[in-house]
Order: sequence, then structure tokens, then C-alpha cells
Amino acid sequence: MSTRRQARELAMQALFCMDMQKNSSPQMLERFCEHFYASGKPKQFFLQLVQGVIGAADEIDALIERFSMNWKLNRMSAVDRNVMRIAVYEIIYCEDIPPKVSINEAVDIGKKFGTSESGAFINGILDSIRAALEKTEEKGA
Repeated sequence: MSTRRQARELAMQALFCMDMQKNSSPQMLERFCEHFYASGKPKQFFLQLVQGVIGAADEIDALIERFSMNWKLNRMSAVDRNVMRIAVYEIIYCEDIPPKVSINEAVDIGKKFGTSESGAFINGILDSIRAALEKTEEKGA
């Protein structure tokens, strides 16, 4: 498994934990890292994802809700919700990662940690977001 995949999975787990505790403070992230982050693994991408999602939460959540067709965030499974948050963060802010890579990674992680429907649910919403953002970029160019 690639180190980026490991970072994404750990980021989803950290965000899941924070989501369940309703606490996204730096202390909560530090506590998660003390208990669950194995030493020796590269931490930079993991921290970029977690801190980036937290920092852009309002924008990310608004996009997910807008494209989720009658699904409110609080009705989605916490796994699906946090996997999509990471992917949307990557799509918007990580220009070095092709959006389709972010979506594929999210689908795979959703299948691994979520339900049997998670992959299709995540893919549908993220692909709609990707298409809308690409269309907006084309108009702006």
C-alpha cells in the first residue's frame, strides 16, 4: 500500500474520530496521533489532509451537500462523509493530484471502511463535484 493511501486512510480515521467527538481542535489531532499514528511513517501528507479539511470545512461541506441530491451531511455515514471531505479537499487544493485519482482513492477507502453502497454513493457525488468544478474552470479560463 502506498504511503499516500496510508495517509488518506489515517486522515479519514482522524476526521471520523473528530467528527464523532465533535472536536476538531489541535489537541484532539495530537491525541489521535499519539494513539494511532505509527512512528516512522511520513506524516506531512496526513497532516496536510486533516488540517486542510478542517480549515476548509464550510466550503467542502457545502459542496458535498449541494451535489448529494437530498442528503444532508448529518444523515450520511460518518465514513462516507469524511472520505468525501478528503477527496473534495484534494480536488480543490491539491493541484498535483488529478481529480480522478482522488475520486478513485476515496471510492476504494469507502469500500474498505464503509458499507456495500459506499463506493457508488461516494463516486456519484464526487464525480458530480469534479464535473461542476471543471466546467467552472473552463468558463473562467
